[in-house]
Amino acid sequence: MSVLIVPFRPGLAPAFADLNRAWIERLFSIEPADLKVLGDPEAAIIAPGGQIFFALDGDSPVGTVAAIRATPTRFELAKMAVAPSHQDRGLGRRLGEAIIHWSRSQGAESVFLLTNSRLTGAIRLYERLGFVHRPLLHQTDYARADVCMELTLAGVRPGA
Repeated sequence: MSVLIVPFRPGLAPAFADLNRAWIERLFSIEPADLKVLGDPEAAIIAPGGQIFFALDGDSPVGTVAAIRATPTRFELAKMAVAPSHQDRGLGRRLGEAIIHWSRSQGAESVFLLTNSRLTGAIRLYERLGFVHRPLLHQTDYARADVCMELTLAGVRPGA
């Protein structure tokens, strides 16, 4: 069965939390900013104009990623997770492409992300998606964030 990429629906909210908690707790520790979005993704991400996508293998959520609205023309790619059982199948790329396409459809001029330099595989994926490294200029909500990357969506105008 092929894996489908689908947008958020309330019944998938627990999977968003579970998939992200698994990798964060394995490599780092859950921070207050994590709790905010994982505890109520509909209020924290969807209601303010963002989106969450899921990779579904049949009815099972095996991956997820969020686009969090930072400004009317800028989104943050956040909370990307793929279950270990489904890694190395291109799902991270497909989820990233879904966020980029969706952000562009919302009139975004850019998408940025914050990550950690230990996540070399994720950084390579983001580079393949067209993200470039930017200075980490401001204090972030995440102690683990030490890498900032951005993708400029050239030629995009709000409402286009």
